Amino acid sequence: MKRLLVSLALGAAALGAQAKDIVDTAVAAGQFKTLATALQAAGLVDTLKGPGPFTVFAPTDAAFAKIPKAQLDALLADKAKLTAVLTYHVVPGKVMAKDVKAGKVKTVQGKELTVATTGGVMVDNAKVVQTDIAADNGVIHVIDTVVMPM
Repeated sequence: MKRLLVSLALGAAALGAQAKDIVDTAVAAGQFKTLATALQAAGLVDTLKGPGPFTVFAPTDAAFAKIPKAQLDALLADKAKLTAVLTYHVVPGKVMAKDVKAGKVKTVQGKELTVATTGGVMVDNAKVVQTDIAADNGVIHVIDTVVMPM
């Protein structure tokens, strides 16, 4: 876990020099290949390259690896369901870590995420493992689990 955090921190530091949109920032970090593939499959790349601002709770490749392969393959093949899951990870506006408060927050998908701040920040059942990766159209907070709308 420590190695992952150091790796993410180094990746974020390298990205800080030149602002990019949410998608380019995530791709450059190298930890979000599955997320990038999913965004492409759902047709959401152009949206997240748009003006925003967006706050994205971005699951790492390791987070996607927690989903059984057959279930992940089925999700990637179902554009409507995939779009619902991915937009559940996006909140309108740019919410930096210092501004996060416990409670419910409405997602682009329409349902609410539950944010807890006791003992670290949790978004539904996902732990936020890195915060404030700035992009020119928002911010990425890295999470360790893919969250699913109920």
